[in-house]
Amino acid sequence: MDVTPLSLVLIALVLAAWAVGAGVVVLRASRSARRAKAMRTGLKRMQTLLDVAPALPLLVRVDGRIEAPDRLARMLGLASMPQYLSELAAPVGGARGGGLAQSQLDQLWSKIQTTQKSAAPFRMAINLPGSQRSLALYGTLADPQVSPGGAALVWIFDFTESHSEMARLRAAAARATGDFAALVGLIEAAPMPMWFRDDGLKLQLVNQAYVDAVGAPGAAEVVQGQIELLEPEDGNAPADIARATLQSQTASERIVAATIHGARRSLRVSDLPLGQEGVAGYAIDIEEQQQVAREFRAFRDAQRALLDQLSVGVALFDGEERLTFANRPFRRLFSLTEDAVEALTPFDRFLAEARERGRTPEVRDFPEWRRERASWFGLQAAYEEAWPLPGGTHLRVVAQPMPDGGLVLITEDRTESLALSAVRDTLLRTRTATLDSLFEALAIFAPDGSVQLWNRSFAGTWGLNTELLDQHPSADELLNAIGRNLVRPEEASLIGAAVRAATLDRREKEGRVDLADGRTLRFAGIPLPDGNGLLTVLDITASQKAEQALRERAEALEEADAVKARFLANMSYEFRTPLTTIGGYAELLKSGAASDPAAASEYVDAILSAVERLTEQVENVLDLSQSEAGLLPIRKERLDLLEFLTKLVREREAAIIGAGLSLDLKARRGRIIDADPRQMGRAIGNLLDNAINGTPSGGRIVIEIRRASEDGSAGIEISITDNGRGMSAQELAIAQGGASRSSGEASERRTGLGIPLARQLIAAHDGTLDIVSRKGTGTTATIRLP
Repeated sequence: MDVTPLSLVLIALVLAAWAVGAGVVVLRASRSARRAKAMRTGLKRMQTLLDVAPALPLLVRVDGRIEAPDRLARMLGLASMPQYLSELAAPVGGARGGGLAQSQLDQLWSKIQTTQKSAAPFRMAINLPGSQRSLALYGTLADPQVSPGGAALVWIFDFTESHSEMARLRAAAARATGDFAALVGLIEAAPMPMWFRDDGLKLQLVNQAYVDAVGAPGAAEVVQGQIELLEPEDGNAPADIARATLQSQTASERIVAATIHGARRSLRVSDLPLGQEGVAGYAIDIEEQQQVAREFRAFRDAQRALLDQLSVGVALFDGEERLTFANRPFRRLFSLTEDAVEALTPFDRFLAEARERGRTPEVRDFPEWRRERASWFGLQAAYEEAWPLPGGTHLRVVAQPMPDGGLVLITEDRTESLALSAVRDTLLRTRTATLDSLFEALAIFAPDGSVQLWNRSFAGTWGLNTELLDQHPSADELLNAIGRNLVRPEEASLIGAAVRAATLDRREKEGRVDLADGRTLRFAGIPLPDGNGLLTVLDITASQKAEQALRERAEALEEADAVKARFLANMSYEFRTPLTTIGGYAELLKSGAASDPAAASEYVDAILSAVERLTEQVENVLDLSQSEAGLLPIRKERLDLLEFLTKLVREREAAIIGAGLSLDLKARRGRIIDADPRQMGRAIGNLLDNAINGTPSGGRIVIEIRRASEDGSAGIEISITDNGRGMSAQELAIAQGGASRSSGEASERRTGLGIPLARQLIAAHDGTLDIVSRKGTGTTATIRLP
């Protein structure tokens, strides 16, 4: 085959073209290799970026298939990434852990479906079950280049630490908000005005107390109008003072006067810088404190002026043991000058200077003595001691510690009082000796009724125990003890009344009581000048007995005079009546008026009867006189009482029958006595005549003879009982004295000397006569013979 030049050219061209094509291919291949290498490098870089990215992608297709890196599986606690979203659910009771809760998975699938359909993004936060991990999910519709077909791309962020920090920040913010609200509320409710100025020193915040103090409608009006509470001081406005505080960054405090609620008040104002943000301020009303301080200063001045007027010395030492005040008596006692007080002399130096002036006791170790006195500042209670000074002066020193560590030193010159006390003791001993030497029993009672003083005779007079008086008993206790020794214990109240009258009523009162031992005491309560009461007691037993004897003797003499008078009056009647009868009938006989022998015989019988009556009365008088003189002749003989009384009754039979009376004689034979028949007959006859005369018609008289005792050893009793008119006690006393029973009734005859004579005649036979009579009931006369 011939090779032509054209063929060679063509071959050359083909080879050239092939070479060029090969070169192009090589160039393109080299470029593609470089591009592939760059893509692989970019892919590795992107993979590395995804691995270290804070968010992990989760691609969810429409059918639920998912694509995600294994790191997400580890984050969810899974061994590997499943193919479907539903497989991310944590098994219930399974051995494998991890995954999402079914409710979380359902919520996530619902949001993903919404995004796939509407392309709306969503956000979601979940906490993995059984773990402290918190995840934030941000879902969007995936780019078609990433996944065509409407897949959803979910970015998952692990914000566990951020969540904890956010929770902490939220709690801190909540606390800060609460604290700020509480602080604002506290500032708003604070009773003191408070305000805040910004860095421009303009009022930015005020509380309600500030608003009320300036009288503004509200806080906004105060801030808007920049209404100041405080007034300018020395040409400086409150803002200027706050500016100085802000610049110096140092808190300032001052006391100013301001008008609050229409009144001038003293305020303590404080400005507090708050960095460079502004200045806070508040004002405290100290008007009351200032007023108290002023009152305290006035009180202190008044107290010191008062202490200057006292007679005792008073000195004040402060907590640093310095002399701050001394009144005039103290300065006079210790020869202090005003300069020494104004120089605040220390306590140690004060004692040293006092020693130099001879105003301290003489002691052997003065430094030790001074140290002991310096310890007074640490005492818990007051301490008192006596200072005997040279020259005979005696000081009473009282150290009173103060709560602030100071000391009040009280000194009193007791030289004169001690001298007076000695004189008083002498007077008291003299008084005690004087009281003890008195015959009267004395006791002094205090106004409260207690026994203060008594002499030796007091206890013996009342029969008291001296131990009771040593206890200074009250008046009630003393009266109870005295009442046991009285005849009538209730009379102790009379003594108490005398004590009360002397101590409380300040008047004298006296009385008299009888003791059980027979003594009679006279007492008197006398008020004393010192407010006490004196009870003086005198034993008047002897004088009382003498007085009683004199009184009885006087009564006996008066009674004798009365008896004599009654005797004379009675005898004049008893003698005059028979004499008048005799004289009258004798005159009738002489005049011839009784010419008839029968009438003359009647007159003669009347004269003889009167003579008999007169003879009887004369014999009664003679017998009574002889009996009282002890000269009555008694001729005793043995008498049978029944026969003797029967004879007496027979002699008066006519009078008994004439008076319409009945008489019973109750006796036994054999009752024998030794007696004078005439004298005993006259005695019993007089008693029987009185019974006949004192018993009205229809009455009864009983005469009974009985032994005084059953064995007959006590004698015989003769009782004459009638149921007549009887006598009262006064009438019986008069009848026993021999006077008339009654002068107002003509029907009653006089008893004459019947009862007194009968008593004397019976007494002459060693017997007794007892008469018992009651008005309207009758009379019983009882004769007792041995």
